[in-house]
Amino acid sequence: MHPRHYLMCRPTYFTVSYEINPWMDRSRPVDTPLAVAQWERLRDTFRDLGHTVDTIDPVPGLPDMVYAANGATVVDGLVYSARFHHAERGPEGPAYLKWFADHGYVTHLAEHVNEGEGDLLVAGDVVLAGTGFRTTRAAHAEAAALWGREVVTLELVDPRFYHLDTALTVLRGNDGGPAAGTGTTSARSTPADAHAGEALGAGVDVVYYPAAFSPASQEVLRERFPDALHAKEEDAVVLGLNAVSDGHHVVLNPRAEHVAGALRERGYEPVPVETSELLRGGGGAKCCTLEIRPSAHRRP
Repeated sequence: MHPRHYLMCRPTYFTVSYEINPWMDRSRPVDTPLAVAQWERLRDTFRDLGHTVDTIDPVPGLPDMVYAANGATVVDGLVYSARFHHAERGPEGPAYLKWFADHGYVTHLAEHVNEGEGDLLVAGDVVLAGTGFRTTRAAHAEAAALWGREVVTLELVDPRFYHLDTALTVLRGNDGGPAAGTGTTSARSTPADAHAGEALGAGVDVVYYPAAFSPASQEVLRERFPDALHAKEEDAVVLGLNAVSDGHHVVLNPRAEHVAGALRERGYEPVPVETSELLRGGGGAKCCTLEIRPSAHRRP
């Protein structure tokens, strides 16, 4: 494990004022102070684990801006902006892109609809890319050209899991560096094999909920990751796969008990953090966390 760099957005203006996914219900009042408290606990957890957390200022009228992972995707220091499917979230893309430009990153304004790390997950030297509800296949091709990496399309078919990061977690290999065996198999070695997850061996490790994917995409996942963990529906429906892994610690919903047990057996350390109020908008720990993967491309 090495320290990660995350970008987050305080849910100052969080509420449910519209419905664009099955989790949102305008008829139920939102406890914004509770959402803020849960977000602060999540941020503090990352810092306690040794990671760097930067924050972007929330914008009034953008209640979903707390879901920072949707704001962009950063690979090799190159920032691919979000272009949202729903008009309600449209202004979030430029807000996040400005933050990166102001902080010296090389940015690319997306031509095609994509919702950032919600649907673009780094797995070693490839990118797993969701489609079916939000991000388009054209965006997958655009991202591949930008980063010079293979982008593997995965079709989502259950509207409850409208983003890839609600149905799949990259447990190891999400830092953007190449890994032997990437894109073909996941290694059987575990984080318990070395202190704090270092010297883990080759490969990328993932956990996913098979029923969220089309039959063809399930086959792709079986071929690429034959040793992957499979989550149960009870884990998926509490967004237990909307988790953040640093290669050893996995920050996730405390109600995802089955997947937490499976992670422990494989040698990971589950770190439960309650995000129940943020779930009201359809997001958990990962949705709130955008990983910044640096490289020499960043300007001084």
